[in-house]
Amino acid sequence: MKRLSVLLLLVAFLAVNVSAQKTYALLTGVSNYGDEKLNLKNTTKDVKQLKAVMDKIGVVSGVSTSRNVTQANITKRLNDIIKVARPNDRIIFYFSGHGTTGGFLMGDQNLFAYSDLIKVLSKAKTNHIFCFIDACRSGSVVSDSYGMSDADKGRISFVMSSRPDELSIENNWIGNGYFTQAMLKGLRGMSDNNHDKKITLIELFKFIYKDVTARTDGGQHPQLIGPGSAQNSVLASWK
Repeated sequence: MKRLSVLLLLVAFLAVNVSAQKTYALLTGVSNYGDEKLNLKNTTKDVKQLKAVMDKIGVVSGVSTSRNVTQANITKRLNDIIKVARPNDRIIFYFSGHGTTGGFLMGDQNLFAYSDLIKVLSKAKTNHIFCFIDACRSGSVVSDSYGMSDADKGRISFVMSSRPDELSIENNWIGNGYFTQAMLKGLRGMSDNNHDKKITLIELFKFIYKDVTARTDGGQHPQLIGPGSAQNSVLASWK
């Protein structure tokens, strides 16, 4: 009887772990573009601090910075995540660095188009995909989102640091971009508006929007582009 009880407990434990939702994140940023006119001061710091927060809330995360941020490397690392992420899991992609209309600038100064990023993410089986981009004119992704399939429109959300015609601002005194600083504060608990120890996508976005617009005196407006069904997705929780 004792052996049977132990066996039943083991089966129950394995069943819980098989069904448990996991979050996988790829965090990328470029400070060194190989050109003093393009180099940024805080983007690598953005990534490292976000990695620390992700570790604390139980996210399985990987990091790529500066010279390692190429289209080939990002695509490979996202594909590695896509291979293991199940339908109920979550995928987060984050980038901090230069951006322009239609995409963001990698460490080799080539453009990674948002349309190409969408093509990679569309291969995932998971129904929960979140992209956070801290780059100038990142809101221009809205043009690419129009061309997504209905299935992808229902599962990919973009939280972008600025409108299509706006710059995304670094603050050297605080050591982060305004967008990423707000994201960090929000994930640490400040966006938990209803105090239920869970942070949803809409709670995080509202906090980021309010914080960034206030600190930039209305010069930068983060954007949320994605399905309404994803707004109550829980990105972080704690006991």
